[in-house]
Amino acid sequence: MIQESLGFRCMIQRNHATCRGKLNTKQAKDFLVEQAVEQAALEGVPLADVEKRMLYFTESDPASCDDPIGLNDEFEAQYETKEYETKISRLLHHAYTRLKQESPERTRNWDQAIRTLRKGDHYFLVMWDTKPPSEHPTRDTFMFIGIGMLIAVGIVTAAILASNYNINLDRYQKYLPIGIVVLVVLATGGFSIIFRLLSVYYHRKFKKDDPPT
Repeated sequence: MIQESLGFRCMIQRNHATCRGKLNTKQAKDFLVEQAVEQAALEGVPLADVEKRMLYFTESDPASCDDPIGLNDEFEAQYETKEYETKISRLLHHAYTRLKQESPERTRNWDQAIRTLRKGDHYFLVMWDTKPPSEHPTRDTFMFIGIGMLIAVGIVTAAILASNYNINLDRYQKYLPIGIVVLVVLATGGFSIIFRLLSVYYHRKFKKDDPPT
């Protein structure tokens, strides 16, 4: 197992210096997988050799995955796909958050590597584009209860003001659903979600417009 880990690490280091230039898919995955492995070590999350190699999985790029059928068979014999994707998705998002705090250069390298992968069909992107399950479900439950109460208070306040100042709300009734949606978006930080959706759209457009490497 130690020899496997050392071999995997050496394979990554051979391409690490190329991150400053234009990346091919193998180099992009080397960098991204290195960050995932580092994050797993920081969090004490075990990652077996086949789990690391599965991050390279694709059926359309032999340069980064030369035996996808064999790799997939080996993986499915040992692991549940859903559990694996949840674990990796959480590690990837934690790793990206760490990079944003520690190193703007490596954050740019990450973004560049993701753009490179979006030009093809790669399993890594499934886990990167999936938002990991909440680590604080109780807190989230109370947050949504608070949002409901906030909406209720807003409606009651509007009704009281309308009554006190003889405001006719009928003409504003059609805007009520829009107001509620905006309130929910603001309360849940939904603008970050909208930004991410726009980012995904942009990268897909980038994939169509750019010539393949």
